[in-house]
Amino acid sequence: MTMMKTARIHEYGDTSVIRHDAVARPRPASGEVLVQVAATSFNPTESALRAGLLHAFLPVDLPYTLGWDVAGTVVEIGLGTEGRAVGDRVVGRLDGGGAAAEYVRAPAALLVPAPASVPLAHAAALPVAGLTAWQAVFEHGKVTAGQRVLVNGAGGGVGGFVTQLAKHAGAEVIATAGPRSTEAVRRQGADRLIDYTAGPVGDALGSPVDTLLNLVPLSPPDAAALATLVRPGGRIVSIATPIEPAVGTGVSARHLVARNDVTHLAALVELVDAAALSIDVSESRPLADLADVHHLSESGRIRGKVLIIP
Repeated sequence: MTMMKTARIHEYGDTSVIRHDAVARPRPASGEVLVQVAATSFNPTESALRAGLLHAFLPVDLPYTLGWDVAGTVVEIGLGTEGRAVGDRVVGRLDGGGAAAEYVRAPAALLVPAPASVPLAHAAALPVAGLTAWQAVFEHGKVTAGQRVLVNGAGGGVGGFVTQLAKHAGAEVIATAGPRSTEAVRRQGADRLIDYTAGPVGDALGSPVDTLLNLVPLSPPDAAALATLVRPGGRIVSIATPIEPAVGTGVSARHLVARNDVTHLAALVELVDAAALSIDVSESRPLADLADVHHLSESGRIRGKVLIIP
């Protein structure tokens, strides 16, 4: 029996519940492939899952192997599986987790060819954050050329993609970020930066925006204040705290939970290979450091996307 390393939780709790186990390497079933993992990437929502905060609407069987993003190489094909070959370099979002390991079984239908223009491990930063950004900007924000868009929380993993996609759509992008993220957000194409640590965003913004894309948790007063920055008839999309506009403003508001969509993921890959979308990897850490990465995220000390290398 061939063994492999994994990062799993056997119970919900703080970062100490993440255990590094040796388990049998899986075999792919029909419709699946076995992927040798080049990298997964950390998503803050996984901290909430680990702590048990998502159990009511995202129950998992324990022990549970972490890792929703995967980039790697197909090494085995399940019986009857079509569309993939051994040696394919692939990327995908695995809603059942499992990518924080040396190998992972994955439904072939959830994988797309990885970008050819970046290191394979870097592609692991794309699925969860990129899909969230795509659906926020295009599907729900309906961002188009000439619009004025406020990206609140541009320094995070999703924020970098949102900034770039809104700019790619032709919008004027105003981004909030702290001093640590300023240079990265500027490189990603923001037309204007607002340091949210320096005072209320509204004081620095000036005229209202067409669309607010909110990517960070907010207190009720801060959420209400941001809602007033959107022009009548504009749009609000939030992937964190729901934001309700004032009655009578005609502003539409959507709380977004991104879905898995291989068509959108393939479009993101095309943009990466066309040099129209960059992947901001702030750090690469070994699998053994996963608990430390969770701790750093919970203390607000992570910028961009962190890769986890098995």
